[in-house]
Amino acid sequence: MGNATWREGATGCPGGREVGREVVNAYYANQRAAEKFRGCAGYADFRELLDKEKDLNVVNILTPDHLHATISIAAMKEGVNVLVHKPLGNRMYEARLAIETARKTKVATFFHPYSSGDSLRVIIARIKAGAIGTVREVHNWTNRPVWPQYQEIPTGRPPVPKGLDWDLWLGPALDRPYHPHYTHGVFRGWYDFGGGSLADMGIYSLWPVFTGFELGAPLSADPYVTHYCTIVDQVSRKFNNDFSFPAACTIRFKFAARGNMPPLDVFWYDGGMRPRIPAEMDAEDKELPAEGILFVGDQGKIIAGFTGENPQIYPKSRSEYLAPQKSSPRAGGRREPWLEAVKGGPPSPGNFLNAGPISDTVNLGAIALRAGKKVLFDSENMKITNVAEANKYLYREYRKGWEL
Repeated sequence: MGNATWREGATGCPGGREVGREVVNAYYANQRAAEKFRGCAGYADFRELLDKEKDLNVVNILTPDHLHATISIAAMKEGVNVLVHKPLGNRMYEARLAIETARKTKVATFFHPYSSGDSLRVIIARIKAGAIGTVREVHNWTNRPVWPQYQEIPTGRPPVPKGLDWDLWLGPALDRPYHPHYTHGVFRGWYDFGGGSLADMGIYSLWPVFTGFELGAPLSADPYVTHYCTIVDQVSRKFNNDFSFPAACTIRFKFAARGNMPPLDVFWYDGGMRPRIPAEMDAEDKELPAEGILFVGDQGKIIAGFTGENPQIYPKSRSEYLAPQKSSPRAGGRREPWLEAVKGGPPSPGNFLNAGPISDTVNLGAIALRAGKKVLFDSENMKITNVAEANKYLYREYRKGWEL
């Protein structure tokens, strides 16, 4: 921007609509000073933006999770190319509708988590070359949530802050009074607004697993969760929580055999939960990192950082498989494949149409948590077959005027 003192002394988050507009306008004013540069417009309501701005090339969606599908579908229907942060939608129906809308409109799409999987793609290529034999289990864990995980619905009625359109922030979600426990960095913990730790982080680490091992939608999701108790009439009672994600959980997803690959179990852990330390690491007096991924094969194991950093192989006699090789899978990158697609080239590998199975899995995990038990999934009919009442969690109850 050519301004060394920009935002010097400023308070608050260095982001948002007006800060973004200031950056864009200052940059282009410097680059195109000889032109009559008019600057960019700012809108609070995406619907007004799509209605008034008819020369849009791309929208980049980084709102809270519950608005992702609503905004991306509206943009695609206007023929606008779309990038979106994770998840595609925090209801399975919405994520699938976003994918189907991309298929019908044929606009260029890009799902941001794709650009974080290069290290894992290399590991999976080594595994497919025989590094640890046939893989039957993948374990993935995170230190999330790193936000307060509320166990009660707020009862306070603080005033809506100046500049916040609470009705617009709610979007398709049902009406409720404003409270700061819903907004900013804590929205992910609520079923209505977020997708929990799995949607926050698991899409980054597991999407390469899905593509590398050719996984479809899961057959089932089996949750193990923390619970919360309260005291009623001096007696402990388990708190029935169907509004926020648990403080910690483990979810086991089962996947069917594919071609010559056997069935695969994928285990997710959050809130400080981790898998059992492999015996080989325990023998070296090593501990599991706060976040990581573990591939268990019938001839060995590979453990790495959350998105594949610093992989270690056991037994060490197979270390040659992790040695640098002359050719590795093409780097996913964030820019080049996406820009090629926008300019009329082939779809990016990170396009929406490739994100179906991982999106189904993330949303099925939330359904299992809310159901409180193992759920069996019929992907073709998008139906929970063993817990009928859990099918309502596939969908959202919409406010009038926000239906999809």
